[in-house]
Amino acid sequence: MTHRHLAAITVLAAAVAVTAGCGGGDDAAAEPTVTRSAVVVPPATGSAVAVPTPAGSTNGPAVPPAGDAPAGDAPAVQEQTERRPASPPPVVLPRRPAGAPGAQQVVAAFRAAGLPVPHPRDRSVDCGPDGLGLGCSEIVATDTVTVYVFPDETSASDIADTWAGQSYRRGAVVLNYLEAKTPAGDRPRYEAVLARLL
Repeated sequence: MTHRHLAAITVLAAAVAVTAGCGGGDDAAAEPTVTRSAVVVPPATGSAVAVPTPAGSTNGPAVPPAGDAPAGDAPAVQEQTERRPASPPPVVLPRRPAGAPGAQQVVAAFRAAGLPVPHPRDRSVDCGPDGLGLGCSEIVATDTVTVYVFPDETSASDIADTWAGQSYRRGAVVLNYLEAKTPAGDRPRYEAVLARLL
């Protein structure tokens, strides 16, 4: 027998003796009423033992009923909350090709040449999937012409073909006349300035 077994038997024997002595009355052979009995020996030390507790007795350790919540400093279990980003991630637009002028630069060249470009507005956000979804790099709209810059000449050519008769392409830059309703007589002047930039 191991030391742990001997300790458990000794405690049980003492508990039975105490219980028998507390029975009281003339009927010494009557069995005591036991509310709960369990022997608990933690695997680490083997020193903690819960002994039977007679009814009405306050001596001995109390064994909590199964299913009760842990007391003391036992941590409370909480459900993990899913964290969502406060706002959607920003749309990353493709870069314009090296050597191609930016849309703002094209508008500035128009202005320097004396061409009207009132109310310029950077609408590059419309290049992404939440806008027009054209896959462009930059857009600057004015009241007379809209300038699109694409990441490559193939994309620029595809969109210029779609806007046939209402656009002009030079390299990766497309001038759109339809949106701003550019007067037909002014279009060659805008195109000449763009051609000098490339």
